[in-house]
Amino acid sequence: MKAITFFDTTLRDGEQTIGVNFTTAEKQAIAQALDKWGVATIEAGFPAASAKDFAAVAQVAEVVKHANVTGLARLKRTDIDAAVQAVAAAKHPLIHVFIATSPIHRDSKLHMSKAELLQKIAADVAYAKQSIDQVMFSPEDATRTEPDFLVEAVTTAINAGATHINIADTVGFSTPTEFAALFKNLQEQVPQFDEITWSTHTHDDLGMATANALAGIANGATEVQGTINGIGERAGNSDLIEVAAALHVKHATYQAVEPVELSMSKQISNRVAQATNIPVSPNKAIVGKNAFSHESGIHQDGFLKNPATYEVLTPETVGMVSNLPLGKLSGSHAVMSKLNGMGYQVTKAEMADIFPVFKQIAERTDVVSDRELRDMMKVVQAQATEGQ
Repeated sequence: MKAITFFDTTLRDGEQTIGVNFTTAEKQAIAQALDKWGVATIEAGFPAASAKDFAAVAQVAEVVKHANVTGLARLKRTDIDAAVQAVAAAKHPLIHVFIATSPIHRDSKLHMSKAELLQKIAADVAYAKQSIDQVMFSPEDATRTEPDFLVEAVTTAINAGATHINIADTVGFSTPTEFAALFKNLQEQVPQFDEITWSTHTHDDLGMATANALAGIANGATEVQGTINGIGERAGNSDLIEVAAALHVKHATYQAVEPVELSMSKQISNRVAQATNIPVSPNKAIVGKNAFSHESGIHQDGFLKNPATYEVLTPETVGMVSNLPLGKLSGSHAVMSKLNGMGYQVTKAEMADIFPVFKQIAERTDVVSDRELRDMMKVVQAQATEGQ
């Protein structure tokens, strides 16, 4: 099995979500939770952005016990100096530097030629390496960069001392097939491919962030960058909880296992949702309240006979619980199971009288509550007494 690590950027890219602004105390608490969850690296912020961000990264560095702590920096020496200073207290410091490599960024934003860009990568990655052992280099907008130039850029960074290369699908442009081909090309063209850590950083603009991250793993990547609940710039990032669950269920496919304590996933999702004031969508994969809920009568019947008929992993695996909400689509098997769980000793024969009453209630509401079930049973029991 291949060893996979997680690089969490909830505190940096996640904070770029519109309306999200973590306090330093929230960053420390989330970082400690991520450390316990088992991520390899925590990106705590962008130290050069402000004095507050610098202080937050420095204070996160002081409380994290196991993971690398990193700050993001442009390929700009003042940024690099700030990031190095901010993570100085970390037990395992790392610096993450980036510069855009795609034609549209080179021409429209940086106004640099390929030769100028390669020269800058070589000089500034080497500059960072003088101060810190672990240096990650990201070619921003890698998926819109010419394949041959992407090889040149990352090879230049490796030769200058980069220990990690992060392939960024910055604008969520790639498809899984394209992302797989990109990594295959890097494997074939970069001589030092097996000597360093290769990360994926995939955005969800076209709804393919998690699929692209998994495509990277299948084709040579050994680390996934993402966030909790998929928060982040624009449509967000790959959700590390989704990636972890996919690796757990499909470990034979990817020949890898999840690198985190999966049972803590719902707990850490709740923590981030509370800090960001962004509730988790009910139908969100893995941690949404409906992710392990079954309302259809056919599904409920199958689930009660064997949960694996409609669940590909147990909810307890990710810190969730199964739920059978009762509504107009529910079958008599589920209603009977619920009533017996509430303490009523209901037989199949009795359900012939109970179920039509239940259906009348269910047609008038979205989900039948426990109170409505108790009221229903009072009516049914009263009718049974009258009929005796």
